[in-house]
Amino acid sequence: MVDVDKAIIARIKKESLNFEILVDCNSAIAFRQGSLADIGDVLATRKIYSDAKKGLEASESAMKQIFGTDDPLEISKTIIKKGDIQLTAEYRQKLREDKKNSIINIIARNAVDPKTNLPIPLNRIINALDEAKVSVDEFQDSNKQVQDILKKLRPILPIAFVTKEIALKIPAEYAGKAYPTIRNFGELNKEEWQSDGSLIAVISIPGGLEAEMYDKLNSICHGNLESKVITTK
Repeated sequence: MVDVDKAIIARIKKESLNFEILVDCNSAIAFRQGSLADIGDVLATRKIYSDAKKGLEASESAMKQIFGTDDPLEISKTIIKKGDIQLTAEYRQKLREDKKNSIINIIARNAVDPKTNLPIPLNRIINALDEAKVSVDEFQDSNKQVQDILKKLRPILPIAFVTKEIALKIPAEYAGKAYPTIRNFGELNKEEWQSDGSLIAVISIPGGLEAEMYDKLNSICHGNLESKVITTK
């Protein structure tokens, strides 16, 4: 159970009536986003209040009228999913920065310059976000925000999301060590182990990861790596 002294208020207003609960901030956000399933891990108390600060509990009749139940767990789920979660300004800023970093990583992983088909440096993406004055919703899923953000970035930064199919040839002495790295970068479409122990592989990866993959494989193979981009789509 959550420490009441550290809990914050989540509330919803329906038909001029307030319904409030005491929750852990981190857990409430996680529950709202679907990454936490147990409502019991969110609540400081299993009570529904009309005014949590004064300790005034909501009436059972009002809860049944509004929610169709007086079960505090079910009502708490609705409050967290559809109501307001009170956060401090500092915590909101932290959430926003975390979400922004997540979005930046998604863009950097998948994006290329459409003129060159080369990955876009991270600093260029960050600077373009700042120049476009992109606002990030700290509660919305990162992937759902990316497409709208890309529309704002494109007038400033030519950008495209692509998948590249790349053929690789790894010498025998490095093939065993390189194989897990290849698999970690994307979808392995084809692998052929040659009679001399070398490996020929065809992999599909997000376009923004191409340079990183080459860096890691070249480190393993000491530069003895052959590669060719087959398709970009």
